[in-house]
Amino acid sequence: MQQSTARIHLPLAEQCRQGDIDVIDRFVEAVWMENGLSENTLAAYQRDLWGLAAWLAQQKIPLPEASPADLLGFLASKYRGGRALRSSARLLSSMRRFYRYLVREGRRRDDPTANIESPKMDRPLPHTLSESEVEALLNAPDVSEPMGLRDRAMLELLYASGLRISELVTLSSERINLNQGVVRVVGKGDKERLVPVGDEAVLWVQRYTREGRPKLLRQKSSDRLFVSRKAGSITRQAFWYRLRQYAVRADIRRHLSPHTLRHAFATHLVNHGADLRVVQMLLGHSDLSTTQIYTHVARERLKQIHQAHHPRG
Repeated sequence: MQQSTARIHLPLAEQCRQGDIDVIDRFVEAVWMENGLSENTLAAYQRDLWGLAAWLAQQKIPLPEASPADLLGFLASKYRGGRALRSSARLLSSMRRFYRYLVREGRRRDDPTANIESPKMDRPLPHTLSESEVEALLNAPDVSEPMGLRDRAMLELLYASGLRISELVTLSSERINLNQGVVRVVGKGDKERLVPVGDEAVLWVQRYTREGRPKLLRQKSSDRLFVSRKAGSITRQAFWYRLRQYAVRADIRRHLSPHTLRHAFATHLVNHGADLRVVQMLLGHSDLSTTQIYTHVARERLKQIHQAHHPRG
């Protein structure tokens, strides 16, 4: 495992006992070896457990020895501090996985999270865009410039394929076949899926690779399809910053998230009658229930149209 996640949020880690930091590091290494989780997921586990260990250290309780009452006290303190239910549920999930690891490794005989129930919550609908808003967003980059041409190709590919931003910025040139109009994506858990790409996105990616990419590379080489101004890799944060700028230029006032175009891709497919299992396959969801949220998005959209246009709406 890379060491990039090993010492982030140092002020929090410094509040922990060294023994607790060591056992958290071993846990993170173990789940990476077992499941091949992403750096972001591993970092989230690490932050959650550092927070728990720091709180327990104030009570002079070693992390591996925490009782159910200790863990409930920690969760209650986070809830009183304004932590959202969804965030608390993720925190409990991190704790469950950690203490089950300790039981499996023989460090504990019992799992202190076994009888702690996850908070009940309604699943929020994902933020998405209308088809006209997507059109405005796609037209926002200045394609007379190499960077704008690159961004137009990236936006077109995002909307055409439903890729995650992390999948897009790490996409290598060899994984997209423009002749066949397909892209091979390595998603969460190193699962690979084959996603078709529409003709419009293919045309823009072809134009970028022909006119924009050579100017950005400046005779350097890169296996990444999309490269930065200095011929390097693009970070998710950098592209997300540019996406928000384009949203302002397109006069899109609603909330945007890093997954906005992915949500729009799925919602618009469902709106136009796509089978839910096909959408599941294209998005790379392991569980159909995750994909079913888009049927609710489509239903809410129909309600809004009815209320806006029906005389008795």
